[in-house]
Amino acid sequence: MTRYIGAIDQGTTSTRFIVFDRDGRQRAVAQREHRQIYPSPGLVEHDALEIWRNTQSVIAEALEGAGLVATDLAAIGVTNQRETTVLWDRRSGAPLANAIVWQDTRVDGMVAEFAREGGQDRFRAKTGLPLASYFSGLKLRWLLDHVSDARAKAEAGDALFGTIDSWLLWNLTGEHLTDVTNASRTQLMDLATLDWDDGLLADFGIPRAVLPRIVSSSEIYGVARGELGGVPVAGVLGDQQAALVGQTCFKPGEAKNTYGTGCFLLMNTGTKPVPSTCGLVTTVAYRFGTAAPCYALEGSVAISGALVQWLRDNLGLIRSSGEIEELARSVEDNGDVYIVPAFSGLYAPYWQASARGVVAGLTRFANKGHLARAALEATAYQTKEVLDAMVQDSGIAIGELRSDGGMVVNELLMQFQADLLDVPVVRPTVTETTALGAAYAAGLATGVWRSVEDLVGNWQIDRVWRPAMTPERRTMLFAAWKKAVRRSFDWVD
Repeated sequence: MTRYIGAIDQGTTSTRFIVFDRDGRQRAVAQREHRQIYPSPGLVEHDALEIWRNTQSVIAEALEGAGLVATDLAAIGVTNQRETTVLWDRRSGAPLANAIVWQDTRVDGMVAEFAREGGQDRFRAKTGLPLASYFSGLKLRWLLDHVSDARAKAEAGDALFGTIDSWLLWNLTGEHLTDVTNASRTQLMDLATLDWDDGLLADFGIPRAVLPRIVSSSEIYGVARGELGGVPVAGVLGDQQAALVGQTCFKPGEAKNTYGTGCFLLMNTGTKPVPSTCGLVTTVAYRFGTAAPCYALEGSVAISGALVQWLRDNLGLIRSSGEIEELARSVEDNGDVYIVPAFSGLYAPYWQASARGVVAGLTRFANKGHLARAALEATAYQTKEVLDAMVQDSGIAIGELRSDGGMVVNELLMQFQADLLDVPVVRPTVTETTALGAAYAAGLATGVWRSVEDLVGNWQIDRVWRPAMTPERRTMLFAAWKKAVRRSFDWVD
């Protein structure tokens, strides 16, 4: 088979369309950013219509740039920013409000209210998730409570909820669907049954009529209309699960970390969900067709690459994100400066919604090079905290960490990460693993690849960073980081 697979990669800051061949190599790409809307501190929104327009644009641009047409594609996969919540009118297709982004903290009050009756882990046994502003269910509840006529429309089946995957599938095919990985991030799905749970819906005040049908991550959902007319849409995965698939982490104990706007570490735990006692979440990793689902432990860090953007956009320390490494290399070490980027609270393993960002250890000696280095190192420290919790929960020691995402081009960060973890950090040849995972899911459903073994054969190593730090220095640095983290707690009353 010589045809290609297309992947829509709809992320927090931009939308891309990437075309891959059967060897998993990128053949075409187009990308377009969308606006980040900040109505007030802690609130983050997107215009869902703008995202759909950008999706159409990048599809056309990528195909034209590569001299391809829709019939050159065997299938399309979709991957998406996960918990971002859209509510739209079934008849007109128009959003009833801006999408509420996963980083948004407007439901903090509801989180506290729900936690008063049963604690933060009230729903963890059934959903794998703690109560937090991160997940979609309470965002949907907020929209139903605050948008005019939204609840009445939802109860009548005239309003539809979805994460961005559902929004794109609706516009592509007319079907109201979500896959198990995205459904597992709503806090409304039972991990055991892979269906919406009536008890959870009653607790959250969500009418079932507003919810999409839950499907597997790899099956033919329908055929696309418009620019991709007639092409099967056959794969959907939330972005971090897509990266796990793109990194071919199909065995229990295999783990990947995506270094993007946030930082997301997932470890495959096999066909049984592993409950966490160390501040992680239990989530669906993927389900291919009618096979048994596979699960993962995940640690989510809210701010990693976004901290570099903050240094660029808010402080003006750099003109472009690519300058951060050179600035960080202008100093020998961090000068005892630590940045804890708790801009919207701390996620795993703390789940401290009242934390806020701090810069600790400042002296007259500190300069912008130290701030740049501290910003990069913050990502590595947060990753170590998550990985330590993951090993404790699973009882599995990690032999290596597979890395992907925009920050893996930063060799200073990757070397520091290996030093801090004391295990090799591996970068694959194809670093666009999120889009690749969506393409793999679509290709498995349409026969482009026969099995996951075909996918494993595509995975190749580009670079390995090996630890070179003394245990004493590692211990000293990490202890200072932990001290800085404690300073960030309980800033918001």
